[in-house]
This record gives sequence, C-alpha cells and structure tokens, in this order.
Amino acid sequence: MKHTLLLAFFAAALAQAEDIRLQPPKDLNGYFPFNPPSSLSEWDVRKEQVRRQILVAEGLFPMPTKTPLNAVIHGKVEGDGFTVEKVYFESAPGFFVTGSLWKPKVIKGKVPGVMFAHGHWKDARLSLSADDAVRREIAAGGERFERGGKSIFQSLCVQLARMGCVVWQWDMLSDSDSIQFSREIVHTFAKQRPEANKTENWGLYSPQAESHLQSIMGLQTWNAVRGLDFLLSLPEVDPERTAITGASGGGTQTMLLAAIDDRIKLSFPCVMVSTAMQGGCTCENASLLRINTGNVEFAGLFAPKPQGMNTANDWTKEMATKGFPDLQKLYTTFGKKDNVMLLRGEHFPHNYNAVTRSAFYTFVNKHFKLGQPSPVIEQDYEPLTKEQLTVWDDKHPAPKAADPEFERKLLKYFADDSDKQLRDADPKVLREAIEVVIGRTYDKAGEVEWTLKDKQDRGDHLEMTGTLTNKTYNEELNVSWLYPKQWNGRVVVWLDDAGKSGIADKQVKELVAGGVAVLGVDLLFQGGEPVKQTRVVANPREFAGYTHGYNHALFAQRTHDVLTLITFLRNTKVGSHPSPKTVCVAAFGAQTGPIAVAALALASEHVDRAAVDTHGFRFGKVLDYRDPMFLPGGAKYRDLPGMLSLYDQDRRWVAGENEDRKPTAIDWLMK
Repeated sequence: MKHTLLLAFFAAALAQAEDIRLQPPKDLNGYFPFNPPSSLSEWDVRKEQVRRQILVAEGLFPMPTKTPLNAVIHGKVEGDGFTVEKVYFESAPGFFVTGSLWKPKVIKGKVPGVMFAHGHWKDARLSLSADDAVRREIAAGGERFERGGKSIFQSLCVQLARMGCVVWQWDMLSDSDSIQFSREIVHTFAKQRPEANKTENWGLYSPQAESHLQSIMGLQTWNAVRGLDFLLSLPEVDPERTAITGASGGGTQTMLLAAIDDRIKLSFPCVMVSTAMQGGCTCENASLLRINTGNVEFAGLFAPKPQGMNTANDWTKEMATKGFPDLQKLYTTFGKKDNVMLLRGEHFPHNYNAVTRSAFYTFVNKHFKLGQPSPVIEQDYEPLTKEQLTVWDDKHPAPKAADPEFERKLLKYFADDSDKQLRDADPKVLREAIEVVIGRTYDKAGEVEWTLKDKQDRGDHLEMTGTLTNKTYNEELNVSWLYPKQWNGRVVVWLDDAGKSGIADKQVKELVAGGVAVLGVDLLFQGGEPVKQTRVVANPREFAGYTHGYNHALFAQRTHDVLTLITFLRNTKVGSHPSPKTVCVAAFGAQTGPIAVAALALASEHVDRAAVDTHGFRFGKVLDYRDPMFLPGGAKYRDLPGMLSLYDQDRRWVAGENEDRKPTAIDWLMK
C-alpha cells in the first residue's frame, strides 16, 4: 500500500514539478504570519471571511439552537470582599457546563462581567498547588503570596470580584466538574475507534464527525457562547463591559470567542497569540480552522476593541517582533493603536502568573473605568477548598461520567438540529458554508496562464498538450485539448478518474466530431497510480484536524483545479483562438462526478451546461479520513445534494440521483 502510494505521488510529481501542493503539508508548528490590510474596507471583507471560517470549522454556522440553560446556582460561600457560588447549566439538553460564579460582596448598579477560561491545568478550578511549588514561583517572581499563590485561578477571580466585577469561571471539557467526556477523549485522543466510526450514531474524531464539523474544540466554543449567555442573564452585569481572558488553551478559547461574538468588549488571551505553534492539543484544533490563517489574525478580528496579550519562554517568545507589530498596524488603521498591548515576559515559563494577572487587572481598570489605583496590585486571600467549589453533591447529583452513549447522543442532537435549520435555509447560507468547506470561490480562482508543449494535426482536429499554471496559488495542471478545425465555440471540460487520458473515450470523439472542443486534465495526483490514501502530517495521533486544520483535503484541492479550468476558459484566449461561447462540464467517474458537483456549486453562473454521474456518493458514508473522497464539512450542508442544489436544474444532466436522464449525456452537452 505504501509503495503504491509513493509511486502515485512520484508520478504526479514528475508531471507537476512546480505545484506548491507537492510540498509536505503544513502542521501546527508552521509559520503563521498576519498580513495587515491597507484599508478598513479591505479588512471588512477579510474579517468576514475569517470569522465565517471559524464558525464553519467549529460547527457553529449556522449557530445551533439555543435551548433553555436551566441554570442551577447553589452553595454560596462568603469571603473577604467577595462571594462565590456553584453553578451548572445545560448548553444543550443534557450537556452540562460547570463552574464558579464570583461576585463582589456589595454590588451597586451595573458592574462588568468577566469570563475566565482555563487551559491545560488538570482540575484547574478545584486544584491547589503544593507549598514547595508556590515558593519556587515566588522566588522566580511569578507569584507574591504563599496562600494566594496556591491557585492562579482563584487569585484572578477573587481580585476581580474585589474590584467590582462578576466573574464566570467555567470548566473545560473533562476538567474538574465537567465529567461527561474523559480526559483521554478531550486531550490525549490517539487512535481511531472502530465502535465510533459508523454512518449512524458516530463518535468524535470519526470521519462522520469530521464530515459534520463536530469536534471537541467546537463543543468548547459552544460552551463559551452559552456561558456568555449565562453571564449576561445576570441582572447586575453590564452588557457594555464584558471581558474574557485565559491562558494556554484558555487563551485559545479567549481569542476565538472574542473573534466570533460581538458581545465581548475586552479580550486578554495569554501565552497563545503567536506566529509559531498554534495549539498542540486536540481540544485546540479543528478541521478547516487555520487554513490560510492563524492565531494572530484571529486576535486581529477583535480590533479595534481593547485587547491585551503577553509573551513567555514558549512559542510566544518572538511575538514582539513577529505578529504584534502587525496587530499594532491594524489597530493604527482604526486609529486605535493604544487599544492593543503586549506584556513582555520571556523570562517566565508558560503560565498566567501574578505579573500577567496584574497587567490584566490594570487593563480592565483602565478600559472599564473602575477607578482603582494604577497599576493594580493583587491582594492576598485564603484559597477555597475543593469541597467549597465543586458543584456536585447529594442534592445536585453529577451526570454519568465519560459516557460513550452520551457522546454519540450529543453529536446526533447537534447534527439533527443543523439538518433542521438547513432544510429550508436560504441558498446563500449553503453557498457561504460550501465556500469555506472547499476553501476557494470562483471569484478567487486565480490568474491562469497557458503554456503549449505539443501540437499535433489529427485530420479533422488538433491535439494539443500543455500546462495551465495558476499563478495566484502556484499550482500546475497538465491538460490535453482536442480542438476541431470546424469549432462551434463550445468547450467541454472532460473530467475522468484516470485524468486527461480519459479523453480517449469514444463519447469524446463524438463530441469532437460535432464541432465541440474537449479539454482533459490531470487533477492533483492524477496521471499515475490512483491515490488510495491521502497524505497526513507527521503526527502519530489519528485526528484529521491535525492535517485538515491547516491543509485543504484532496477532494477540495481537486475542486480547486476544476475552478482553475473554468476561470481559464472564461477569461483567457488560447493562442490565436477566441474564448469559448459556451463552457460545459462532463464528469462520469465515481470520484470526478462529485468533484464536478462541488465545482458547479461554486461556479454556477459560469458553466452553461453540465452532465455528471454522482454514483449516489455521499460524504457521510466515507469511513476513512484518509480516503481521497473525505471532505471535512462535506456532509453537514445537506451533503452532495446540497451542493447540487446550487446549480440550476435546467442546465444539468445528472445520473445517480434519480433525476431524469433523457436525452443522453452527450446529446445534452451538444444541445
């Protein structure tokens, strides 16, 4: 199998030596620069694109139905200048979000609300550090107090409450009181689970979950959205003074919620905004999420609202020279350069220590006008115990822990909810989503250049071979033309599972004899041995998001090739020959039929007529994330019929979908 795959790639590489897609796929440790816009109008367009990409990638486009939270608040504890209560609510029916609600002891009028997302600290909200660990932090300058230094999480909440803020600190999945998913599923998933890889009642990480854009990261962000709903439901919280902060994985959640939810007014993601490593955990990655973008640009989506961040001796250590100057340039374009700040801390390890917390308090104090002396210095307190903070007890029993049946039931709930919303959705919603899933639009198909390599006279027609170079994306396609000497102005793009050699088909000869020019092509990795398994990044963990969070799937890349062909025909003359009057697409292969449908969905106004055989293909039936037909998000948006619905029924001949197939496909193309 491996030998065959290498031969296929080698053969394609010989034919397409300049195609950038032959390079190794990008992974989370790549370089992710942010190119700030030259104008606000340019940024408005880009911002909408990236924001939609985040929503689609995390399964939040359209946003799931918001059901009653059924919040339970109990177990109030009074401290020195603050109170804390135990909270759990349902972000979806039966899906519990747990956490602590911290408040000032005395509340007058409307006060700021702060969301605090923790990262990869086990049992973060409930744990206390050992005495010797705290002393080491004090000696290094990271903490100030032997008592308060035991919990960076309680420290931040206590101080903010004393400053007059309400704080919602919730548990990430599998942490502290959030027990419905195991830590192994959330953070250490390594191998595909046969029992979860089903076309019905599937589990996370399966091709079906990926095809429906269901991920741990998406569930975490959904919980954050519902957490903000909860926070803003409290009558004392001022909706114009809402903030979010968090470090590490909590920093990832901070920048993402701030990017997609306009209700957040101040953001402070810690030790995560970087042009380097983007987040190594399965809970920080999702298919489609960072293709052609990254964390610095995600942070940029929050501009021009107040935003702070920091560096440490980790992947953020070069942020002062790589990334932050670009964010400053973006904020300057808004006339708000002072609204973004970077706290340098490369001498500290990866954490959210007292120095950084002080910078956050001071930032909140300034922008929310709290009237505290500046800079704000954290005060000591007596940490609460696990028993004082845990939300579950005899009167408030915990749900079943690490329940695979709950996992499958929850994914089915979200899939059914999405199907219901999309059933009667505006075609615009489908098109916008499919643009993200495929990762390219016709308008952005690129600038294409034709190079003739050989030309042969075949009597009634010319046979030409050459290369199409997509100069915008550095992609190359080997093509063959059959060009009738009595050309009628019509061109058929002939897509075949075997590549351009498919134009030897006798049906093609019939088209050429009728005066139709036919263009055959080797789509990416065609022209050699068929690809049986697609490439993945050098990560041993079998999670599609590690590859497809940064790289287009092969199905999408081949769809890009078809868009390249169509835009070439519509915008370019071939030598002395004029552009065609009519452009058609024909695809009857088990692989190329669905690829043609995807391209037609995105270039519907630019293809006059099409004939395809879908073979009844459905993305939701693909059982291997390395299958050449695997496409993240492919099933979510009504699967292949959803794509097909975006191309006018009156201009298509379709087999495999129970549609009328008269006249014959060739007669249809020549009609």
